[in-house]
Amino acid sequence: MVAKKQSSVKKTLLALFTFSLLVASSQIPQSFNYQAIARNTTGSVISNHLISVEIGVRDGSPTATIVYQEIDTATTNQFGLFTVAIGSGQVQVGTNLTSVNWATGNKYLQVGFDQTGSNNFTNMGTTQLLSVPYALYAGNSGNGATGVTGPPGITGPTGATGPTGLTGSTGLTGATGPGGLTHYIGELYQGGIIVSAWKVAGVEHGLIASLTDISDSAAWSNVTTTFIGVTAESLRNGQTNTNAIIAQSGQTASAALLCRSYAGGGYNDWYLPAMWELNQCYNAAVIVNEVLGDTNGFAAIPDSTTGEIIYWSSTEADYTDGTVLVWALNFGTWFSNYFGPGAAYALPKYDAFNVRAVRKY
Repeated sequence: MVAKKQSSVKKTLLALFTFSLLVASSQIPQSFNYQAIARNTTGSVISNHLISVEIGVRDGSPTATIVYQEIDTATTNQFGLFTVAIGSGQVQVGTNLTSVNWATGNKYLQVGFDQTGSNNFTNMGTTQLLSVPYALYAGNSGNGATGVTGPPGITGPTGATGPTGLTGSTGLTGATGPGGLTHYIGELYQGGIIVSAWKVAGVEHGLIASLTDISDSAAWSNVTTTFIGVTAESLRNGQTNTNAIIAQSGQTASAALLCRSYAGGGYNDWYLPAMWELNQCYNAAVIVNEVLGDTNGFAAIPDSTTGEIIYWSSTEADYTDGTVLVWALNFGTWFSNYFGPGAAYALPKYDAFNVRAVRKY
């Protein structure tokens, strides 16, 4: 089965851009990072372009007085992603971030955006900061040297019990994360996007997919008639499978090698996912494509003849009749009464399909 090369389409979005806030600790005076994906009015990412961002902090409510405001400029990458350090821009209101009283009241972040890099800002809305930049608050208390501990003093007599104070109002209940996880599916993290997260013995782990397909028409390997064997048959350990594929005698080109050569986010431990890992990508495809858009998400346009969108796994299919096949997964629509969305195929190694790299944290 040989799949035709698939075309891409851009999905129109209602928002100009989306954002995520990352609080970063550093030396005092503090700043914290603001990371977002810039999009134009058609929903397409604004790639490799100088933009302007206006950041304001409102104290107490979304419509309260702006106590701090600055203008930052940044250049988006190929995926429209950019980061600015709030606290390091051109100050418009206030003196610096330490002038904001982080110890009291709710704080709200107002964001303006100008895709031309000028100062004609469009207001993108106001969002409550649910986590106070504690390093900024701690910085205001000073950091003098600790003196020598003196000897314990004499215990004084117990005083009379004072009157009971008034009961304070009940605070807001924070959202509970799934299973107490720090990270979540759809989060841009460590050079990619999280498609699965879990804990083992209290330690969090997750599976990260690359921010775009590595190829949309790659053969599994140039060695097409010889089995690798059990070292490339794991359903859940794509790293082991990838190593075995690249080490096979005569291998000079393969989907696994494309993934190993990928260095997204500066990481060099990407690999071709095993079948179960590829299924985690399939399960998260709706969220991934909402965040990245259909152009950079998992291929959204099925083959015009078969309706398929096939992605290679790194798992060989151990057929008893000696046929050299590999497992792949259909992200597309119905090909026949037997092969629908999420169906697994055993296919020849010379077929050309989509490739997505993954890594773990």
